[in-house]
Amino acid sequence: MPTYPWRMAPPDLLTRRQLRALGLRPGGQPVAAQILWRSRLATGERAAYLYRLALAKPVRPMTPGRLRALAAANAARRTCPLCDTDAGYVLPAHLGTCLPCADVLPLAA
Repeated sequence: MPTYPWRMAPPDLLTRRQLRALGLRPGGQPVAAQILWRSRLATGERAAYLYRLALAKPVRPMTPGRLRALAAANAARRTCPLCDTDAGYVLPAHLGTCLPCADVLPLAA
């Protein structure tokens, strides 16, 4: 597989995020190349896979059913399981509850 250093890939090879910014998706095509770089935070090397721009397909439109399912999933992430209210923000995973409920609960030691 062709491998390029950071920011040295040809302009016709794009990552998934770059394709999405253009309103495109890989569309089932295989990975054409990769970019490798050393990460300062993680040990070892990181990789980003590249896809051909010419073979990319347009992003599928959002259907009403998918839009409803996405809204329900986001609402579930905002609903506190203890007080059953919409917190207005995504609940912190380490707490599992809204902030007022977390203040009331004793800390588990």
